[in-house]
Amino acid sequence: MPSGLVALLDDIAGITKLAAASLDDVGAAASKAGSKAVGVVVDDTAVTPRYVMGLSPQRELPIIGKIALGSIRNKLLFLLPAGLLLSAFAPWAITPILMAGGAFLCFEGAEKVIEAVSGKVHEEVADAAATPEELEASKVSGAIRTDLILSGEIMAIALADVADRPILTQAVVLILVAIAITAGVYGVVALIVKMDDIGLNLAKRRSAAVQAIGRGLVKGMPKVMAVLSVVGTAAMIWVGGGILVHGLAQLGVAGPEHVIHHAAESASHAVPAAHGAVEWIVTALGSGILGLIVGGVIALIVHQVHKMRGKGAH
Repeated sequence: MPSGLVALLDDIAGITKLAAASLDDVGAAASKAGSKAVGVVVDDTAVTPRYVMGLSPQRELPIIGKIALGSIRNKLLFLLPAGLLLSAFAPWAITPILMAGGAFLCFEGAEKVIEAVSGKVHEEVADAAATPEELEASKVSGAIRTDLILSGEIMAIALADVADRPILTQAVVLILVAIAITAGVYGVVALIVKMDDIGLNLAKRRSAAVQAIGRGLVKGMPKVMAVLSVVGTAAMIWVGGGILVHGLAQLGVAGPEHVIHHAAESASHAVPAAHGAVEWIVTALGSGILGLIVGGVIALIVHQVHKMRGKGAH
């Protein structure tokens, strides 16, 4: 009897270790998959604040909450099942879909670069007759539609990184990535859009040092938003280009990946003190150049099609 109890306890300990190892494995996979989606996350963080611009400050956090809820719904109710079905029945389609999303990121980034260079910015025109409630609903709806594309890229990147794992592991990793990234992105967005209010509040305090910090926040936020916009654009182009380079290699066209890898290795050997940083920078730069070229070509085609449609309408 005691020996049986010992054996049972030994089995329980073994199962516990196995479960703990599985949880560690899932956590590591989720962390790795989430880190690969960082460029899309930066863009998502940079894009979202514009949806609360021009609206009542009292409605900023509720609106961000609605968008965050829509984002988690996009990821868990639509993208997660679709991703798992693809992984189970058409794993070959993951790379082409990921590349299509990468091309879209390149296009979006190239559009912003073209607008910055040309000075022509496509602004959304709001309906002057819309009530505040209708305007808010329109903003939230538009943000959730944009989020669906960005969330699709995040989930596809995460899925591609765990495509060789069991389906249950894939599901858990995608759920963890979805929750962590949504909480992180919209938590940062909430902090960004309320930073002005925080600064104003601090500027009213008695302490001169606290007042200075408050005034610094108010004055600095426009610059932070400008930098965030540039970083978001660069991240889109770099990540989109990287997805295309990796996808082409998986489809048998490894030339671009080899060229970028060789250039990165050569540059890193030239600066051994910063080997890793130099290799990463050159790889990102190479991916970004390819992404900008691809995005620029797509942007030119899209603009030409719009022109032709305009002429046809006339």
